[in-house]
Amino acid sequence: MRIRRTLAAASLAAIALTGAAVAPAQASAAAVLTQGGSSGPAIAVGDTLVANLASGTAATFTDGPGSTNGVSCANSSFSATVTSNPSAPGSATEQLNSQSFDSCTSSVFGVMSVQSVTATSLPYTNTVTSGSGNNVSLNGTSAGPVGITVVLNTLLGTVNCVYQSPSGITGSTSNSSNSISFADQAATLVSGPGLCFSTGYFSATYGPVTDTSAAGNPVLYVN
Repeated sequence: MRIRRTLAAASLAAIALTGAAVAPAQASAAAVLTQGGSSGPAIAVGDTLVANLASGTAATFTDGPGSTNGVSCANSSFSATVTSNPSAPGSATEQLNSQSFDSCTSSVFGVMSVQSVTATSLPYTNTVTSGSGNNVSLNGTSAGPVGITVVLNTLLGTVNCVYQSPSGITGSTSNSSNSISFADQAATLVSGPGLCFSTGYFSATYGPVTDTSAAGNPVLYVN
């Protein structure tokens, strides 16, 4: 009787071990930011994300939503460092360290050329939330609010237009183009003459966004 019980216990243990061996491992949840695809590896904290303007687009700063009256820059890029990247659904954070604008022109009457367009009070904090739509929030830090300074060469001399967005700006991501877009984001004039718009509206699409810290510079996906 004791032998039968021992054999039965051994058989049950063997079945349990066999089942454990063949049972599939539970898949871990994907991170908010992944490399190369929605099921790709998580982008590591400390990695650098970079992007230029999407092909055929421009960064614009105009006098109203949808307006073409203002400043248009054919070249713009950014570089950001990932500071947190939890499992999805959730919110990942980045530090936007640099944002540049180049090859800029103006359609504003009286402006001869654009001397410079500069993002001010960097770095910024960028929060990317799972999903799509308005899932990007760019905010200032202790260095100051999100801002932009436009320097124009006019018939009457150099004009400095200083804008700020104390509440930050919002944008959206797209996995189909691996991009991040900002559309008609308002900034208020804090310093500048009457030639400057009282409110400027920033629009730009950057992509593809790539992880330059990883082999092969994989594109960014948001889950």
